[in-house]
Amino acid sequence: MTDLVLTLNAGSSSVKFALFPTVSGRPAVARGQVEALSTAPRFRARRTGAAADATVALGEGAIGHAAALAVILGWVDTMFPAEKIVAVGHRIVHGGVAFDKPVALDDGVLAALDALVPLAPLHQPHNLAGVRAARAAFPRAPQVGCFDTAFHRGQPYAAEAFALPRALFDEGVRRYGFHGLSYEYVARRLAPERLAGRVVIAHLGYGASMCALLGGRPMGSTMGFTALDGLPMGTRCGRLDAGVVLHLMTAKGLDAAAVTDLLYNRSGLRGVSDLSGDMRTLLASDRPEARQAIELFVARIRQELGGLAAVLGGLDALVFTGGIGEHAAPIRAAVVEGLEFLGLTLDAEANTAGHFTVSRADGRVAVMVLPTDEETMIAEHTLAALGAARTGRTAAA
Repeated sequence: MTDLVLTLNAGSSSVKFALFPTVSGRPAVARGQVEALSTAPRFRARRTGAAADATVALGEGAIGHAAALAVILGWVDTMFPAEKIVAVGHRIVHGGVAFDKPVALDDGVLAALDALVPLAPLHQPHNLAGVRAARAAFPRAPQVGCFDTAFHRGQPYAAEAFALPRALFDEGVRRYGFHGLSYEYVARRLAPERLAGRVVIAHLGYGASMCALLGGRPMGSTMGFTALDGLPMGTRCGRLDAGVVLHLMTAKGLDAAAVTDLLYNRSGLRGVSDLSGDMRTLLASDRPEARQAIELFVARIRQELGGLAAVLGGLDALVFTGGIGEHAAPIRAAVVEGLEFLGLTLDAEANTAGHFTVSRADGRVAVMVLPTDEETMIAEHTLAALGAARTGRTAAA
């Protein structure tokens, strides 16, 4: 019987999974997801080396995370009957102050993570629902939480603090940063001499953020206390004058729940375009509102890029990743256009083709496109935690 590690990335509308051997550095043997949980759920997955995905429509109407996991496990049992799941690794968006590295998920840890739900309402409840479903399915397998916030915990005080009374910082009201698993994966795959320099990674997707690295150390990120801050996203507003929130509550009569719904679910690209939060739809549209949403998205990326370059004292590399960063050549071109003063140039043909390096040969700053892989990062952390646990048991014996 072969041992496997299962990784789960449970979001609001999908549960992504992957299966990895228990040898560190080995690629996944299968990947897939149950998507559109709240509308018309469907399952798709592929074994490594298979010619096509297995795709199954799961009917109309919403299903929960436990039901989605049951579909995944049914497929795993069918495709891998002789394998055993020995550990499950989970993406957890918010680790707060207490969790700055992967941890085993027990009842006490889950209670602490439940308390952070208000700081990541689009993600944390679903992450934890996935954990509970996996614990029920694999009661003897270790469950390991891997936190998006952990990667940023080494950033300087000035990058963490708000200009609020210090007591609030001590209580945990600070800039955490997110997408850490993605940034960690990308950073590990940069050449050592590249990582030693001044690097900005732009994780651009339905959720979007940017991170500055100096010698591999995080020096600042566009996201802050919650995953609402920074760049405009699919349905999230991004950076917002706090006075707007006060106005919505005092002049418009919105309570906290209504403001939360507005800023998390009805803003961003969807709100500005009045069409969609999906960049593919906006790029294909000829509506002026769609064009304006794209222009706003690009403008905010450029503003944040300038600020992060200032934090680093210059720029040696800009790396695009995430669904938009990896696949939307027009967005990359619009971001880089006119930034020669920062040393940024773009090779139009290489950019259109989606090459690894898309900057011109004579460009002072390398511009790269590097696919992210959060599942691989979760698997690596889970294997490391599993190995540490086994070492501890051996030492205790």
